[in-house]
Amino acid sequence: MSGAPAAGDRVVRVVLVDDQDLVRTGFRMILGVEPDLQVVGEAADGAAAVALVRATAPDVVLMDVQMPGVDGLTATREVVATTCSAVVVLTTFDRDDYLFAALEAGASGFLLKNAGPEELVAAVRLVAAGEALLDPAVTRRVIERFAARPGRAARPDLLTALTEREREVLVLLARGWSNAEIAQCLVLSEATVKTHVSHLLAKLGLRDRVQAVVHAYETGLVAPGEGGPPPGG
Repeated sequence: MSGAPAAGDRVVRVVLVDDQDLVRTGFRMILGVEPDLQVVGEAADGAAAVALVRATAPDVVLMDVQMPGVDGLTATREVVATTCSAVVVLTTFDRDDYLFAALEAGASGFLLKNAGPEELVAAVRLVAAGEALLDPAVTRRVIERFAARPGRAARPDLLTALTEREREVLVLLARGWSNAEIAQCLVLSEATVKTHVSHLLAKLGLRDRVQAVVHAYETGLVAPGEGGPPPGG
């Protein structure tokens, strides 16, 4: 897909952070052909990334983990704490320690570098729209990690602010379902699902869908092993 975006269409501004020139070049070429995506800067280490994000205020930052000097996780923590940019952590390592460190640092998503071009483009658009990038496989690992924490008692009292519909949406969120899948299951429009998600996040004081998944399991709303695949899954 190429060409200029239509008048009035939003262009998502992206910063690329990786210590390998070839990786940044590849990402820039993939994103550069999309009319609604614009790479506004590149950095090769965490310190430069933080300075660049503050200077350019991108919508999305694609952040490598292992870099010389300031690493990507430290940079992610600083970007999330001091700017409005969303961070997607990119790595070649499918390791739980990186995954959970990235999520705890405030990343809105976690994507392996071997993801296809379409997945990369979709990830940028998804995060720019205010959603978190957490596929079902990653969701299961989040669940398993938090379910295994000792001494963690269920706290259903933390959910009293939610309506019954919002609780239903949260249950499906915790299973890793997308807005479209939730809408199909509950016979709602996607716009209505997005409204429910926004309301439940606000009521619970949560930043994004990642935190909502964790919260659902910590409160005992759902338990590991419950539920099945989304419609058609």
